[in-house]
Amino acid sequence: MAEKRDYYEALGLAKGASDDDIKKAYRKLAKEYHPDLNPDNKEAEAKFKEIGEAYEILSDLQKKSRYDQFGHAGVDPSYGGGAYSAGGFGFEDLGDIFENFFGGGFGFGGSTRTRNPNAPIKGSDIRVTLALDFMEAVKGCRKTVSISHLENCKECLGTGASKGTAPEKCSECGGTGQVKVTQRTPFGVVQTARACAICAGKGQVTKDPCKVCGGKARVRVTRKVEVNVPAGIDDGQSFIIRGEGDHGVNNGPAGDCVVTVNVRPDVLFERDGFDIWCEIPLTYAQATLGDEITVPTVDGKVSYTVPEGTQPGTVFRLRNKGVPYVNGRGRGEQYVRVSLEVPKNLSGKQKDALKAYDSLVSEKNYEKRKTFFERIKNVMNNK
Repeated sequence: MAEKRDYYEALGLAKGASDDDIKKAYRKLAKEYHPDLNPDNKEAEAKFKEIGEAYEILSDLQKKSRYDQFGHAGVDPSYGGGAYSAGGFGFEDLGDIFENFFGGGFGFGGSTRTRNPNAPIKGSDIRVTLALDFMEAVKGCRKTVSISHLENCKECLGTGASKGTAPEKCSECGGTGQVKVTQRTPFGVVQTARACAICAGKGQVTKDPCKVCGGKARVRVTRKVEVNVPAGIDDGQSFIIRGEGDHGVNNGPAGDCVVTVNVRPDVLFERDGFDIWCEIPLTYAQATLGDEITVPTVDGKVSYTVPEGTQPGTVFRLRNKGVPYVNGRGRGEQYVRVSLEVPKNLSGKQKDALKAYDSLVSEKNYEKRKTFFERIKNVMNNK
């Protein structure tokens, strides 16, 4: 049999070309050698079939992998060896064979199932990020989100064809979007269906593409949308704007827009789930004698009575002063951690007063010091 040309060479590409490069090269050559543009040109027809076969293999991830590893023998059973050495066909083709057996196309010259190339297809979801202040995330807010998505082209009304024209039925697949492929297997000759390489499975060919969308039927549009951010949302969490994703194909529904929030840290509060933490510095006198202090919360200031003898690191709780549960009832707690601030730059009079105070205090007034020195004494006595 005649030796086939390398598929990459047929498309004018180097081995290992990217999917985008393969697609661009195929589209360019398919348009150049299309039979409708080259009537009665056998050379163009042969070239058209060659690049169609090359694209069918290189646009399929599994087939491309086999071809890169085994060459033509990896994708064509008539070459023998390679991926087809086990019985003359690829194990990957078993799925196609059984699909024909059990799905309405029992090979051996039988019919195969075809899909509707013009069936509605839902648009893809898109993702955007939204920066929020700490309080905006806790309380919820209304924000403006900039969305960039694909919309149906208003110039061609989503057909992809220039005004006054329309896409035509693909002459290669007859408008079905699929072509039949015959394979020799241990079970006999099996006929399967593949997406048409000429129309990319669409069943239609646009000869005069729209100048605005370039024949793609959709254009990228950026617009601003007002959204309600739910109260209680946390950093890294998302909410959905329904119907604001890419527009669908063939009148299919639009996808959704998934908004992920980035919450800026706050100077006073730290969030832990639905609970909020903050730290309050106390003076020595406040911690010793107790005091009525003002505590900041996400709802404003509240009063709290610090009990006498409060130790550094003590944590007290303010019920229901945390973050609201997202789309639910109730909220978390607020926890306040007490720290003790030691005064600096004391005057002589202040130092004298402090020394006088210290002389009036004995070890029995200090629980931790008393325990600490007792442990030291026990350790020393045991040596």
